[in-house]
Amino acid sequence: MFFRMKTSGPRTYLQVVENRWEGGRSRQRVVATLGRLDQLQPSGQLDALLVSGARLARSVLVLSEHAEGKLPTISVRHIGPALVFQRLWQLTGCQHVIQQLLKGRRFEFAIERALFLTVLHRLFDPGSDRAADKWKESYQIEGCEGLQLHHLYRAMGWLGDDLPRKKQADKTPFAPRCNKDLIEERLFARRRDLFTQLQLVFFDTTSIYFEGQGGETIGQRGHSKDHRPDLKPMIVGAVLDGQGRPICCELWPGNTADVTTLIPVVDRLRSRFGVTKVCIVADRGMISTETIEELEKEERGWEYILGVRMRSQNEVKDEVLARAGRYRVVHPQRTTGDAPAPLKVKEVRVAGRRYIVCLNDDEARKDAADREAIVASLREKLRTGEKSLVGNKGYRRYLNSTGVDHFQVDEAKIEEEARYDGKWVLRTNTDLDTAEVALQFKRLWMVEAWFLSTKSLLQTRPIDHKCDETLRGHVFCSFLALVLRQELEVRLAKDGHDFEWADVIQDLDRLQMVEVEQDGKRFLLRSGVQGTCGTVFRAAGVAVPPTVQQAPKDPADPDRNPSATPRM
Repeated sequence: MFFRMKTSGPRTYLQVVENRWEGGRSRQRVVATLGRLDQLQPSGQLDALLVSGARLARSVLVLSEHAEGKLPTISVRHIGPALVFQRLWQLTGCQHVIQQLLKGRRFEFAIERALFLTVLHRLFDPGSDRAADKWKESYQIEGCEGLQLHHLYRAMGWLGDDLPRKKQADKTPFAPRCNKDLIEERLFARRRDLFTQLQLVFFDTTSIYFEGQGGETIGQRGHSKDHRPDLKPMIVGAVLDGQGRPICCELWPGNTADVTTLIPVVDRLRSRFGVTKVCIVADRGMISTETIEELEKEERGWEYILGVRMRSQNEVKDEVLARAGRYRVVHPQRTTGDAPAPLKVKEVRVAGRRYIVCLNDDEARKDAADREAIVASLREKLRTGEKSLVGNKGYRRYLNSTGVDHFQVDEAKIEEEARYDGKWVLRTNTDLDTAEVALQFKRLWMVEAWFLSTKSLLQTRPIDHKCDETLRGHVFCSFLALVLRQELEVRLAKDGHDFEWADVIQDLDRLQMVEVEQDGKRFLLRSGVQGTCGTVFRAAGVAVPPTVQQAPKDPADPDRNPSATPRM
């Protein structure tokens, strides 16, 4: 039933009307005519009628009085983050795996809840463990009410604790096996039935720096990819499968060279995950002659697609790039903004070694234009005698010396540099089609995106942990956060949605539960579902709580229950 205004001549009447199904169609029937609207409104009769009816519909009355500010507010808490990601925490197996590993262990606090709190905090408001402890006060997270800061520290330490000696057989030379390794292996085993075998894995590394001690062994000085040689870094390696699912992360001391990391990771894939055959995709920073020789040994038999250093490898510079041949068009020039970047490829074989030369015409034009601008500026500066420009790396590469304090533009270097415009070279031992090799290597951006996300989730600097195990646990929580994020993104994509991640986080964070009191009773009022929030709930398989519900009573305090959990 509903109200309807009926105009008859100069007057408007207020009626109560109901819809009825008669003769296979919907018909409206006037239940009652309440009177003339111009008389009901000034007299207050309409307001009295609605208030009288609201007593029979308590939800409407509670909402109305709350909107008017007539009800005392007991608490306001964000509920969207925990409701969605608690479900994903379960679906991915994170909760079950951690609980199984903790079975038989006795702690005076819930480690699994402490880890979930830390992971959730990384997703919504990245910060330190101390920040997470304060953050949780404004959020409704089941089972986290009694957690304190030292519990979070101890949970990080448990993740990074070394396993017993008998379980250290397949550790890398750079770090021991710890509890986080067991979690990765069991998560992989749970989802392995989703695919028959790993066909591709993508591997890359980055560095995360610390201020202060940075752990007993992890914080060692080395090449800083953050361009902070004054601080102690830690190397983080990531392995993703062909669908972009994080398989594992490796955590090593900051002085670990990239070229030494690939073989231990490859060997561990077999021992940890039972992988028998896989193709490794990695960038040129991982590669050396010794690395390739190790990969090709008969006892390994691994396939690979590896980036190549074009300028420093003589075989590539003098033979591969000099070899004539027609390029094959994989992606033509863009005609729309969302089209893939242009790509051409050609195959070159040198003494049985297979190389793929890739060319992006857009990048080639950009590289040429950038170089022309640099050289033009350099010529102008040299004419005015500004020799200080020799210290500029961008200028220096195009100069040669003709004597003390005498320099000139090196035309041969300019011509040589033009050979590399828009190109990259790959080496592979696979039988994949030439275009497929190039496209799979381009997918290495998934790992780069993973690292970008990791660093945004690790906005905790300065990182205060001083023990290796807590540092390992601290970083691994970002890995678990990305496992949940990737699961949600896959579910959204399956439903045909491609949302900005910032919008998803913001819309979920807006969903609140307000606890109010009316006539001695407590009620929970949910805020409106905005933006992507409803779609995200559906993708995660979670029901949005009712708009109004009576708060369940706390047995310890029947008159107060600020941490009540909404019914699903």
